[in-house]
Amino acid sequence: MSESVSLPALGESVTEGTVTRWLKNVGDRVEVDEPLLEVSTDKVDTEIPSPVSGVIEEILVQEDETVEVGAELVRIGDGSGVSVPAQPETAAEQTTEVAPTAETTPSVDADSEQEVPAPAEPEPAPAAEKSAPRSASPTPAAESATPEPTDSNPGYVTPLVRKLASEHGVDLTSLTGTGVGGRIRKQDVLDAAATAAASPVSAPAAAEAKAVRTPLATSPLRGTTQPMSRLRKVLAQRAVESMQASAQLTSVIEVDVTAVARFRDLVKKTFQEKTGTKLSFLPFFALAAAEALKAYPVINSTLDGDSILYPDHENISIAVDTERGLLTPVLKNASELNLAQIATTIGDLAERTRSNKLKPDELAGGTFTLTNTGSRGALFDTPVVFLPQTAILGTGVVTKKPAVVQVDGADAIAIRSTVFLALSYDHRTVDGADAARFLVAVKDRLEEGAFETDLGI
Repeated sequence: MSESVSLPALGESVTEGTVTRWLKNVGDRVEVDEPLLEVSTDKVDTEIPSPVSGVIEEILVQEDETVEVGAELVRIGDGSGVSVPAQPETAAEQTTEVAPTAETTPSVDADSEQEVPAPAEPEPAPAAEKSAPRSASPTPAAESATPEPTDSNPGYVTPLVRKLASEHGVDLTSLTGTGVGGRIRKQDVLDAAATAAASPVSAPAAAEAKAVRTPLATSPLRGTTQPMSRLRKVLAQRAVESMQASAQLTSVIEVDVTAVARFRDLVKKTFQEKTGTKLSFLPFFALAAAEALKAYPVINSTLDGDSILYPDHENISIAVDTERGLLTPVLKNASELNLAQIATTIGDLAERTRSNKLKPDELAGGTFTLTNTGSRGALFDTPVVFLPQTAILGTGVVTKKPAVVQVDGADAIAIRSTVFLALSYDHRTVDGADAARFLVAVKDRLEEGAFETDLGI
């Protein structure tokens, strides 16, 4: 007897979802809580786990189809009612890749004083490039058959596969994927890495490669046309609506964070040992912003018709860069947290955002947004306000440079750590003077550098 699995409620305001990828095929066995498929909603992309164990008998909703909450997605039974697929699958296609795991390094924070953007993929040694295509397919049958592209976007590579390729020095552009629709699977990368390691000339070739400049890897998207994902459509729509429905402008201030940099260098080793989290500059920025929001609540306000709402809490949305697009999980009650709580919470939110483990409700309730474009090397930018919020603070890269300082009452030149903070805000409710007062409050808190009692370890 088979049992149907329906699309569950994924948040109070979520009414429908789009199936973006099936992680299991008809005939596959699945256990309780094992990921079945990936679903995209207006709020978040997430995995749907199986509520029962059994064999996939029939898939009722295909990839890229949108259905209402409660709609039947798949039937799971003992295997007696398995429907024969219309087209036979190759041996390689029958092995389904498991759900992607989180990337180890969040991109929401800056782990050093001057961030340098890393190349998308490291270039492997020449020997590995030659051997990788031969090892991309585990069986002769799959090796001789070139997968035909499908609407499921063969150019998409999961974070897990990208991470494995980076660790093993495998060039993804040199591989022929054996997954459904030509997707590159984890096993493709591992096979390529094993073949490269077995080659007697791999080690010298790798040593020679380190001596030359590593060129940027060519994206597999070059020269192609891809449909926009559901998340990208939502982001595009909301960005345009924000710019059209509000009067946005940006104020920028330069901050000397030398005191923060020194304090961070002094405690970061102990901090990581006790919390398991790296202490970046971002928690300092978040703490200073949360305190300033309490003093200047108009920056934390929401416009509701002819009224302005002033929340009694500071819920800071943290912009997280993912392969699917920008998502903003919420750091709840930020003004009540210390540095350790802020750092560990941001790290957890960022990790689960990238691995599709975030609950839709964790993206709701933000009253202010913090975006760290400095983690990718940007000096500063003019971020777009996320309506119905009133403001968003962008933090640039922390750099060392000569600056004029006061020494015994006289001007002197010294090397200082500095950062640009850019506040975009809705001029309908926030005046330029309000924005300046908020920025100066954040600046004063950071330049004072007195965070000893806020460390939380």
